[in-house]
Parts: sequence; structure tokens; C-alpha cells
Amino acid sequence: MAWLSAGDGYEVALMDGRVAARATTGRAAGRQLKSLPRALKDHPEVDRLRRLAEWLARHAAACVAQTDAWMVSSLPVPTGLLARVWPDEAWQSALRDLVVVGDDPDDVGFLRGATDAGELRLVNLDGETVRIAPRTVTLPHPVLLTDLDDLRDFAAELGMEQRVEQIHRAIWRRPEDLRAKSTEVREFAGGSFRSRFALAARASSLGYGVSGGYATARVRDGVRTVDASVWIGEPYWDGQVETGALTWQDQDGRALPLGEVGPVAWSEGMRMAAALYAGRDIEEGKNA
Repeated sequence: MAWLSAGDGYEVALMDGRVAARATTGRAAGRQLKSLPRALKDHPEVDRLRRLAEWLARHAAACVAQTDAWMVSSLPVPTGLLARVWPDEAWQSALRDLVVVGDDPDDVGFLRGATDAGELRLVNLDGETVRIAPRTVTLPHPVLLTDLDDLRDFAAELGMEQRVEQIHRAIWRRPEDLRAKSTEVREFAGGSFRSRFALAARASSLGYGVSGGYATARVRDGVRTVDASVWIGEPYWDGQVETGALTWQDQDGRALPLGEVGPVAWSEGMRMAAALYAGRDIEEGKNA
């Protein structure tokens, strides 16, 4: 960003999300200062840059959140939309190196760019750069990627880093030997926390909802929306609590038999339950 005049003897600019200053006179002229001079702390230009930095941070977070929502839901995203937002650095940071799938299931690759003509540039598993321009593409949830292990290995070879966690997202696949009428999973039940508040705070910090006595995650799985829930204790209980069972409900609040839970809802529900359980209190001398 260009340097802007800020009173006598100083210029300011936004550098890596923070306001930086440099002197324009004296022996330090042209050099960036280690800290903002006291004389500039309340300068209007500095205040304007601070507000811009806050907006840019919110915008970047919103781009990541929207991209994550597209990925978790595996909903079709218009190719033209991705091409239009690509020049925006915040959008580009969120989208770069995500695995994209076109109309043909074989059109799979890491997103590396977009053209003015509305094409997407992908690097496929053969290391070739290809261009695709279907009407829509998907940014699939990793549990739906049949070549997930190959994609992980290839990304590691190229040193790719995804801003939105996709290929390295922890996944769980639904077992085949489920009891037909069972509606709950207790694999991560029994995690002890010193208080219900501590457990609810952990759920919130991980981005999950807290409603009544449950931590919740809403997931679009195929054509329907499913709520995964883990019991975390009565809302006004201030004593020790333990994580409860994991269940799934449809939009009408009906508890789903485990056999009806789709692959994305299963994986995301188990991911939530595991993340909550990982923060449990562990007694000294006991294995984690």
C-alpha cells in the first residue's frame, strides 16, 4: 500500500494488517520506524488506516467462512462466481489450492487460478495444469474424495497449504456393522470437565453452536440438512459434567437411525464429538 502523508515529518501505510510509519525528514528519512510515534497515535490518517485494517480482517474472515461452508456442504458453486472473486486477495487466499471437481468426476485438481474468460486453472494428480469451465463446480468435503490419500501425498510434494481445511481435515467413515435401530454413538462420551461452562466455552471456541444442553453442528448432507448434537449438561448446572452421546436429527427434530446418517453428517458429527472430548480433564498418572 502507498505511503500517505501524516503531518509534518511522517508518512503512514498499512503493512501486514498494521499501521506502520516512516520519517520523511532528518537522519531517519525513508526508513520504517519500529513503532508508531506518539504524535501520530490520534492522527486522522492513522485512524482511517486502522478502520480499514479492521474491515479487511473481517472481509478475509468472511471469505474463509463462506468457502468453508461451500466445502462442508459440497454444494455446487458457479464457476463464473469463483472467477469473478479470484482477483480479490482475500478470496484468492481462501480458495487457492482447494480441491475442485467439475462436471466430469475425473476433472479433479487443485485450484491455482482463474482467467478473465471464466475458466479455472487446476493442477491435477498428473502434475498437469488443465483449464475447466463447467457451469458449476464443487469443493468437496474430503470424506467424498475417493483419491484423498493421493491428493494428500501430492499436496505434500508440492508444499501446498490450504487456508480452508479440506484434504487434511480429520474424517470419520461410518462403519458397516451398525445396529439397525441405534440412534447414538458413545465413542466420545464420558469426557470429564470441571464445569458445564468450561465445556460450553470449548464448544463455542471451536465454532460449534450451544443450544440448551447440547453442542450442535448443522450440516448439509446431500439434499437435506442434519443437526449433529452432543450432550454437554444442563445450562445452569455449575458442577462437573461429562460429554454425552452423539446423535443426529433431521429438520423435523426426528432422531436419525445411524444407518440413515449420510457420510458428511457422520464425519462432521464425529469430528465435533472428538474435538470436545479432546479437551477433557485428565487425572495425573492416567493416559490421555
